[in-house]
Amino acid sequence: AEAYRRIRNTCRYLLGNLADFDPERGRVADKDLLEIDRWALHRLQRLIQRVRKGYDDYEFHIVFHSIHNFCAVDMSAFYLDILKDRLYTAKASSIERRSGQTAMHAILSVMVRLMAPVLSFTADEVWNYIKDGTKPESVFLTSFPQVEEQYLDNGLESRWDKIIAVRGEAAKVLEGLRRDKKIGHSLDAGVTLYAEPQLREFLNGYKKDLAFIFIVSSVEIAKESDAPADAYASDAVKGLRIGAGPAKGAKCGRCWMYQESVGTVKEHPGICSRCAGNLA
Repeated sequence: AEAYRRIRNTCRYLLGNLADFDPERGRVADKDLLEIDRWALHRLQRLIQRVRKGYDDYEFHIVFHSIHNFCAVDMSAFYLDILKDRLYTAKASSIERRSGQTAMHAILSVMVRLMAPVLSFTADEVWNYIKDGTKPESVFLTSFPQVEEQYLDNGLESRWDKIIAVRGEAAKVLEGLRRDKKIGHSLDAGVTLYAEPQLREFLNGYKKDLAFIFIVSSVEIAKESDAPADAYASDAVKGLRIGAGPAKGAKCGRCWMYQESVGTVKEHPGICSRCAGNLA
């Protein structure tokens, strides 16, 4: 029952955040998708491969575990968690928000068709709520998902495996702060990554996105040699030390991030400059 609830609630969450999305008008072209959305579509193709093989081999436990793990690990614990800021605080029709919705629409459409043979009533119910003027009346009148090779990208997966590993190490430090009552939510924190040259160059390529990926208010990147003595030394990621503490600035009433720009916008004194720009 708990596993079924996880799958069903993932579908509900996707549907809820696609309420204002018209795939015919709002879909973002593949070349314009944000990198993390391309990662999600890559993971979706891997799911299709595993589930199709499970059905073909009559290994139905593989079908169940693959769909459940995709919902629990790839979606809930990572992708959808990061996506919340874009969905809730970006401009409604911005490329950032529409890119996420484009990926979510594709994910939901595929997931429903993959689970239809074993969760038939739920799949058909979800299918009826998916907005798409080209879809047939029932999920059972459509075709079974095929792997779309253009979304498979092993280089992309390798880069994001590294980011996920760094995120996991940062989460350990944040958990320590939470345990010591120095922060409540992770957005109360600012993180500094002290990295060796090659890793630092890699992380700098994602610097503007790291705060959203880690779900903190700020991420700074510095030399490993500059790390203080009490910085956490990672065993999982070679050449990485991590420091963290309460974030600087004031809490934005809209995105909940701590930013020094809060209070600088006359028309919106309670929110940060990024949110003020999104409301303009």
